[in-house]
Amino acid sequence: MLMFSDALAKVTLPEAPGSYQFFDAKGEVIYVGKAKSIAKRVASYRRASDYKTTRLLTEVADIQCTVTGSEVEALLLEAKLIRQHQPKYNITLKGGERYAYIQVTNEPFPRLVTTRQPKPGDRVFGPYTSGEARVQAIHLANTLFKLRVCKRLPKRPCLLYHMKLCSAPCIGNITKDAYARNVKQAERLLRGDVPPLVDDLTREMREYAAQQEYEQAKLRRDQVRALQRIGNEPGAKLRQAYDQDVVNFSAAGAKVVVQVFHVNRGIISRRREFTLRRTLPQSDAAMLADFLTQYYYAEDIPGEVIVPIAAERQPVVANYLSQAAGRKVRITVPKQGEKLRLLELLAENIAVSLKAGDSALLELQEKLRLPRLPRVIECVDISNLGPTNAVGSLVFFRDGKPDKNEYRRFKVRTVAGQSDYDAMKEVIGRRFRRLLADRAALPDLLLVDGGKPQLSAAVSVFRELGLQQPVAALAKRREELYTTDSQYPLRIARTSPALKLVQRVRNEAHRFAIGYQRLLRGKDLRAQLKF
Repeated sequence: MLMFSDALAKVTLPEAPGSYQFFDAKGEVIYVGKAKSIAKRVASYRRASDYKTTRLLTEVADIQCTVTGSEVEALLLEAKLIRQHQPKYNITLKGGERYAYIQVTNEPFPRLVTTRQPKPGDRVFGPYTSGEARVQAIHLANTLFKLRVCKRLPKRPCLLYHMKLCSAPCIGNITKDAYARNVKQAERLLRGDVPPLVDDLTREMREYAAQQEYEQAKLRRDQVRALQRIGNEPGAKLRQAYDQDVVNFSAAGAKVVVQVFHVNRGIISRRREFTLRRTLPQSDAAMLADFLTQYYYAEDIPGEVIVPIAAERQPVVANYLSQAAGRKVRITVPKQGEKLRLLELLAENIAVSLKAGDSALLELQEKLRLPRLPRVIECVDISNLGPTNAVGSLVFFRDGKPDKNEYRRFKVRTVAGQSDYDAMKEVIGRRFRRLLADRAALPDLLLVDGGKPQLSAAVSVFRELGLQQPVAALAKRREELYTTDSQYPLRIARTSPALKLVQRVRNEAHRFAIGYQRLLRGKDLRAQLKF
C-alpha cells in the first residue's frame, strides 16, 4: 500500500470520466480501469482490504489518467488499452483459438502478411477464424491489385510479373503513388467494402477508356468482374454480420467460462468459447460488461446481444456498442421464449465443456505439481531418418483440445547428424525466444517426447533464457513422465484421464513431425529424379 500511496501523491486525479492505468516499477502497465469519476474511483482503492487488490496495490509505482468526453468513450479507451497492453490484473480474453490477422506491412511497397501478435499502429484486418479464409483473402487481394509477395525486392522480375499477377515495383514498373492506390483498394476489399469499390473501379474503367488507355481500362474491367463474381457467391462477404449474439457464462471462483452463439436469420451459425480468470474481486455484472466491451472491440457487432443478467452500467455499454457499430444495438435479458432457450442451451454447452476438459487437467496439475491449471500445453517432437532432414514439430492444445492454427514446424539447422538432445535444444530455443520477442503468453506446460535427455535439453534452454517454465517428458516404452521435481519417473495409471491426455498430445506431435519429415523426403526424391 505504501507504493500506491506514493504514486497517488504524485498525480492529480480529475473529477471527470476517463481511463486510468497502474504501472509497476519496470514501467509496465499492470492494470487498466475506467470510471465515471477518475478521482473517486482511484481514491476508493485506499479502502481495499481483500488480498488480491492489496497485492495489486503493492506493485503500483505510477498512475496515469486519460480524461474522455463521456463514459462511452472511457469504455472504448479501456478496451483499447487492455487489448494493447494485456495487463496481468485485468480480465483478458483467452479463447479456444488464437486467431490470425492480415497485416499491411510498413514498407515503401507494402505486402499482405499474416500476423498473430498485431502491435499498436499496425494496419490489420481480422481476426480470421479460418486459416483457409485468410489465405484466400490474401490471394484474392494480391491477384486483383497485383501486390508484391516477395520478402525482399529482387533485382529481376519474378514469374508472377510475367504471369501478369504482380506490378513489379522491383524494376520500377510502377510508381509508389500508383502502388499505394492499389494497396488502398486491397484494404477496402479486406474490410468488405465491395459494392462501393466496384463503383469506383467502374468509374475509373470508363475514364481510362475515354482517354484511350485501354490496357488500364481492361485491368479495371477484370477487377470489376472478379469482384462482382464474389458478390454473387453464397456467403460472399469477407466479414459476416450476425443478427444476434447470445452470451452466457459459468463462474467457478476465479475461473469464468464464456460462450457466444452467433445467430444469423434464426440459425446458430457459429459458437466460440473463452476462458477468463478474475485476478481481482469483481461481480458477475462487472465481468460481463468487461467481456462485452473487450470482445466487440475487435468483432462484428450484431443488432442484438442476448445476456443472462444485466451488465454493469448496461445502458452505457449498449451506447458504446451502438456508437462502434454505427447503428442501434440492443442488450436484452430474456425472461421467457426462444431467446431464453438459447441461453439455456449455451449453459448446457458450458457445463459439458467444463466436465469434459477439467478432470484431466486438474489431475495433471496435481500429478505434476503445476502452479496453475495446464490449459495451454505445447509439445515438441524431433523426427530424423538418417543424417539429413531432421525436423521438429510443435503442437498446441488448449483446454485439452488441439488448436491447429498454432501448430509449428521446424527444420533443424545447427545440428549435424543424429542428436535428439541438440535438435530438441535448438527447436525449444527457437520457439521460446520467439515467444519472448513477441511478448506472447508462455504455455502452462511444455511436454517433450522422450526421457531424461530430452528433459535435460529443455531445462538447459530455460536456464539460458532465465525462465521458470513447467516442463515434463513422456517416455514411450513405459509411458512414464519425467519431471524436474524428481530423478525418478512418475508412473500414472493407464486408465488415468491425465495420462490419456498427455499421450494424445504426444502422439499428435509425433504424427505432425512424421508428416513433415515425409514431405521433405518427397521433395528430395523428386529433386533427385529430375537429374
